[in-house]
Amino acid sequence: MTSRDTTRLLALPDDTEDATRASFSDVAHRIAYGAIGWPWLLYSLWGGTQRSKARLLERVGLGPDSLPNLGSWKADTGLLHRIVDAVEEIRPKVVVELGAGASTLVCAKALERNGGGRLVSYDQHRGFVDATARWVAEEGGQADLRWAPLSADASDWPGRWYALEDVPETIDLIIIDGPPWAIHPFVRGAAETLFDRLSPGGMVLLDDASRPGERVVARRWRRNWPDMRFERHGGSTKGTLIGRRLKQGETGTPALQPSNDNEPTRHWRRVAALALMFGAGWLSHEFAVGLSPTAQASEIVDEAHASHAASRAREAAMVGVPDPRDAGRLAAGAGLELPALPENWRVGAVQLDPSDLGNALTVPVVTQDGARLTLFAARAETPAEDLPVLARREGASIAYWEEGPFAYALIGEIGAERLLRHAATLSEEDPPGGR
Repeated sequence: MTSRDTTRLLALPDDTEDATRASFSDVAHRIAYGAIGWPWLLYSLWGGTQRSKARLLERVGLGPDSLPNLGSWKADTGLLHRIVDAVEEIRPKVVVELGAGASTLVCAKALERNGGGRLVSYDQHRGFVDATARWVAEEGGQADLRWAPLSADASDWPGRWYALEDVPETIDLIIIDGPPWAIHPFVRGAAETLFDRLSPGGMVLLDDASRPGERVVARRWRRNWPDMRFERHGGSTKGTLIGRRLKQGETGTPALQPSNDNEPTRHWRRVAALALMFGAGWLSHEFAVGLSPTAQASEIVDEAHASHAASRAREAAMVGVPDPRDAGRLAAGAGLELPALPENWRVGAVQLDPSDLGNALTVPVVTQDGARLTLFAARAETPAEDLPVLARREGASIAYWEEGPFAYALIGEIGAERLLRHAATLSEEDPPGGR
């Protein structure tokens, strides 16, 4: 089969003999991140709008039936547009792809339309590689597709990685859409073994970048590769992480602007996800939060809980603190932004505190239904995106989420579902002055 066949819910089964072998830690991570990440997995069932798909086919010169089935484990139109954007911008001479399929065909056709280039694509399914090679050739594209079974990984990333052979010495664009997260939520982190081969100005595209596992990967890549810049972008069902190898003397790069048409549906998909979150038992993922050793989740949760405790103690002791009206000034001075609070919430004494995450803002609030909560704001990467994720600490419920570079947590000694509703209200608001 190929990506033009009917979309299945799950990825193709591995065709190597040791496919079922996994450590207890790997299995635990699958359970934990599957519980946390199921909203992103639901997003992935949608392959993009018909308008976005039609525009994509026009950009690369493909017929209307060339990509009949997208979504689920296959690339969506958002990622495919990103690939075309990258090819048009940097005109790569060599592209390496990890995880073949519709992206192989689209990249091959984009290269053809933008000066040519060599595409080397690896995938762990031998039959899929052969079928995709025939498909690409039938559509007039050129690609070097290779079977790369999953084997024991020599890197310090968990899970099994591709047995890559004859990798080009210099690469201009790396597309990462495999292996599947079910191998391990962090498995795609091992793609960094290719980053030394990136040319100056070269680019990395990581699909599914909004999923909790890939957010862990992105944080670690930022730490490991100071000569690269990584930015997460929307416009696809699960987001794309764009990494750039900086040229000498370069300190930053402009963001790639999406060329797809999926953004107008973002609000409605988000509303649907929040409804599912409450209606289908989102609270069951508390087990996963306790099981997962994710460092950045622990950082934001622990710091938020400590700030909440300190805030309650200051209130009880009537310690002098900044005037609540100074919240905006304090946030701006610390390089932070606060979400807009509902008008019927009462704001207490705002405090600017140093933390392991840098400057952090603590805002005690009382909601319209009388809940006494603390809003915590800092710059951080977490396994969440703009949908709140729940944690618990010593009897307190903590919901945390991200908006751009900022992480927020709402904490209180109230029921988890009640707290999540308040957090969802904040995460849908825009801060004064925009982002």
